[in-house]
Amino acid sequence: MYLNNIVEAIGNTPLVKLNKVADGIKGTVLAKVEYFNPGNSVKDRMAVRMVEDAEKAGLLKPGGTIIEGTSGNTGMGLALAAISKGYKCIFVMSDKQSKEKQDILRAVGAEVVICPVDVAPDDPRSYYSVARRLNAETPNSFYPNQYDNLSNTAAHYEGTGPELWAQTDGKITHFACGVGTGGTICGTAKYLKEQNPNLVSIGLDTYGSVFKKYKETGIFDENEIYPYKTEGIGEDILPKNVDFDLIDLFIKVTDQDAAVMTRRLAKEEGLFVGWSCGSAVYGALEYAREHLQEDDTMVIILPDHGTRYLGKIYNDDWMREQGWL
Repeated sequence: MYLNNIVEAIGNTPLVKLNKVADGIKGTVLAKVEYFNPGNSVKDRMAVRMVEDAEKAGLLKPGGTIIEGTSGNTGMGLALAAISKGYKCIFVMSDKQSKEKQDILRAVGAEVVICPVDVAPDDPRSYYSVARRLNAETPNSFYPNQYDNLSNTAAHYEGTGPELWAQTDGKITHFACGVGTGGTICGTAKYLKEQNPNLVSIGLDTYGSVFKKYKETGIFDENEIYPYKTEGIGEDILPKNVDFDLIDLFIKVTDQDAAVMTRRLAKEEGLFVGWSCGSAVYGALEYAREHLQEDDTMVIILPDHGTRYLGKIYNDDWMREQGWL
């Protein structure tokens, strides 16, 4: 048996029990290890779905160019889809993203454009604005816009959600996931809540992001927005893929707590994962210690792989510079 191309390997990632880091917690805590996808992240799922839906809608034509603003992982998924289907790629990233992410995208043939992170979303220098401008200037190009493209949510409603329901034999009671574009948590939670209306969905946020306060008050507070180091979660905008009705609560996690937990996952569980995985696990376990019962089953999404962060959280010198080691 063989696959016709690499994108056919996306999905059906393993569910792994957390042991040492979850010691003393009632119930069962499981991790959905998404680095088993061929692009080493959960974003492979929605990237391919956005491309396929764009083809069906006539928005992406043969020989076209995919242009997207990305923190890295969506770009990798789009690049794999582009390679299998014959498209070019231009990816626009903020300068806070790791060098490893930039290099990986170039390695799979993409052009990478770097923009400053400390500018407002509507600033012409922001990676949102630059991606839109390049799309307007490039003939036969497609801008997926993962933030507002509902194919993102659909990929997880039709894929990740059913996988988790089947893998837990319908016993999942709590679902925890970092929130960036919102597609992973909202698509998965929508499916799971249809099977079990009592399921609790927990969104992990970061300090410097607007999500938690907006969920709790309905106020988009610009004072909540400030620079943070964790990559891949939190936002200074409200993406259309974030359906706050599907997220029961948010927990914020500091950059330091996320980084330290990420390293613990590698050393104590053998899970060599990315930075936002530490955010998800730290926040989810904080909730679990107080609320989980013996018969409960919590699943936490681990979005990506540690190779994206070798120069940062897995670098002892860098960690010491932050005062975190």
